[in-house]
Amino acid sequence: MRRFLRWLLLKPVRWATARFASRPDKERIYQSLSRLYARILAHPGKKGPVIPFGATTGRFIIFSDQHKGARNGADDFTAAEDNYLAALSYYNNQGYTFINLGDSEELWENTLAQVRKHNEKTFEAEKAFLQRKAYVKIFGNHDLYWGNDPLASLQLKEIFGEPVKIYEGVILTVATGNKNLHIFCTHGHQGDRSSDGNWFSKFFVARIWAPLQNFLRINPNTPAYDLHEKTLHNEIMYEWSAEQEKILLITGHTHQPVFASLTHLERLYKEMQQAKADENTKRIEELTTEIQRREREYKTVSVDYLTMKPTYFNSGCCCFPDGDITGIEIDNGYMRLVKWKKEQQQPARTILEEISLEILGTQV
Repeated sequence: MRRFLRWLLLKPVRWATARFASRPDKERIYQSLSRLYARILAHPGKKGPVIPFGATTGRFIIFSDQHKGARNGADDFTAAEDNYLAALSYYNNQGYTFINLGDSEELWENTLAQVRKHNEKTFEAEKAFLQRKAYVKIFGNHDLYWGNDPLASLQLKEIFGEPVKIYEGVILTVATGNKNLHIFCTHGHQGDRSSDGNWFSKFFVARIWAPLQNFLRINPNTPAYDLHEKTLHNEIMYEWSAEQEKILLITGHTHQPVFASLTHLERLYKEMQQAKADENTKRIEELTTEIQRREREYKTVSVDYLTMKPTYFNSGCCCFPDGDITGIEIDNGYMRLVKWKKEQQQPARTILEEISLEILGTQV
């Protein structure tokens, strides 16, 4: 039956996917981000909360794109579970607030019952933050269900044991020097045709369109899996953030870590220029080796990466094929890109990049 339906529907579904897929659209993204940011500021608590924090006292960890599934061959989270659980234990013990930035549950490919059954440990780990009133859950395009289904609140209460508010974004505010800096966090699918429309369109995608694509085994080519769209999406997100005043934007969605508007490869290129200017032979050799390795991961480089403002950050994802996870920390006056990976079979935290909030406040 599947084979017959795939033969029958393959061409029309591919046409519709190409016509209405999540291809980045600059005008739509700009409008959607600006509208969401304004609504959160005007009515905190409806679309998302506004959370003030002290520059040296606030502690946040931002993870996105776990895509928790059913522990089958299509479950991208399986390899990352140990690192994720170790990371949540560490951050909970250290008193961080956890911002779960969307696509936490893979509800395009699985039923909620399947996800619940196979992810009890991770839900318990997330529940520990909720019990401390230190949990902010945001929906993405693969878990739109949380934001549009009337039964979602009841099911979340069953999972976590108490009510869980679902948001589209959150704004963190912090004083740096004599300026107030806003850190705007959202999943990053805003403006996508297939997942950021009205209630009915989002319901249709989450409950009918995506399951149909999955049943027919037709890849919709979202930014997370398409290199061109991934790069274009990040560029538009950066451009929006660079045009704002005193706003940093943090998203997920593309699965590609970005720190202070640069991918890791772009930062290496920038460091190489400095090393050559300093005639630092040892550093040039180290960077040459690292760049050759990273060029296999990043296929494109922004044409203006040397002059970009440090306004855009992307948390990466918690479902890399090797089991590594990346996230954004805000702690002790610094913003950090961190990776959790296994070293000698044990999950370990590594700081990949960091910059002080004070410096960011002077550059945006």
